[in-house]
Amino acid sequence: MHNLLRLKNLTVEFFQNKQVIPAVKEANLEIKENEIVGLVGESGSGKTITTLAITRILPSAARITSGEVIFEGIDLLKIQEEQLREVRGKKIAYIFQEPTMFLNPIKTCGFQVAEAIITHQNTDKSRTFLRFRRTSSQGKVRDKFNARKKAIELLKQVRLSSPEEIFFDYPHQLSGGMNQRVMIAQALASNPKLLIADEPTTNLDVDTEKEILDLLLDLHERIGFSCLFITHNLGLIKRLCSRVYVMYRGSIVEEGNLNKIFTTPQHEHTKALVEAFLKIGQ
Repeated sequence: MHNLLRLKNLTVEFFQNKQVIPAVKEANLEIKENEIVGLVGESGSGKTITTLAITRILPSAARITSGEVIFEGIDLLKIQEEQLREVRGKKIAYIFQEPTMFLNPIKTCGFQVAEAIITHQNTDKSRTFLRFRRTSSQGKVRDKFNARKKAIELLKQVRLSSPEEIFFDYPHQLSGGMNQRVMIAQALASNPKLLIADEPTTNLDVDTEKEILDLLLDLHERIGFSCLFITHNLGLIKRLCSRVYVMYRGSIVEEGNLNKIFTTPQHEHTKALVEAFLKIGQ
């Protein structure tokens, strides 16, 4: 398999109050086509900043000071913003851990999924969303615009019951797990080649967490995409990923397949993570 994404010596720093604070230190990471790779580490280790740097959506105080982000053979750090928009959200999509922070509270869930389809697939750009409304108590769709049909199909794919009804619901009307499914549908609306899932199950109960993980595995198998799964939980890594990178204090300190990481960890932080996981398992 070919590399889809390669980070080479990626360095990110924060500039605050005339101080330079390192956040990511010369990170190296590779993801192959159709591969699920884990990035694990404690809170504050630099995992999220690393993933945001991939498409240059960092906080205003952060700067990428060196390195390369090679995606499909192109360094994303060297292309113009207009070119990057063709990658961001379309070829590389994100799922975040707080869906209610990223879903618009004044737009229906179906609107937001359909909006992503129109933006990234050039579908029905001439149509108005003002026609996205119910016509009966059953919530039937009035017309058959492609974007709406595709949005409802995506809501079905992420295993939401009554997707025709949920299309017209607002985020506050749904549970956390349902909102996370809507965000997954929104991410998949562009048929991305790389899905970056940043701790997508952190605030979910155990049963819902399992459902989301099963869903991601099923979608990966059926649709086919690469995935970078970020977490602090080695248990989730063991369930989902073929390879794992361990991050500690801004540096990637270890990398390997699951067997290597769990049986012969080298770095002290990796050993601590594995030991903690084994204790919880016992």
